Amino acid sequence: MSVLINIPDSAAPGEIIEIKLLIQHPMETGFRTGPDGALVPRDIIESVTCLYLGEEVFRADLYPAITANPFVGFHLRADTTGEIEFIWTDNAGVTSREARTLTVA
Repeated sequence: MSVLINIPDSAAPGEIIEIKLLIQHPMETGFRTGPDGALVPRDIIESVTCLYLGEEVFRADLYPAITANPFVGFHLRADTTGEIEFIWTDNAGVTSREARTLTVA
């Protein structure tokens, strides 16, 4: 699974930054039929979580009505240089993780 994460190169202490996350995923509802007439199995991302310095700072629950390749954006106050970890889990229980370092100076 491919992901595009957009965070600033650096931030000032206390600055509010915008974080954007685009996850390449088909987000199949389980209600659509394929070319053979059979239902395409359900395959959706159910949750997206963001940890900053090990603490949860953002969580979103996604549902079948979300389009393919879900885009998530949120704001975060940059306090300290550290790791921002992104975690998303699909309906089969498969969890994917990506991390980026935020530099606060």
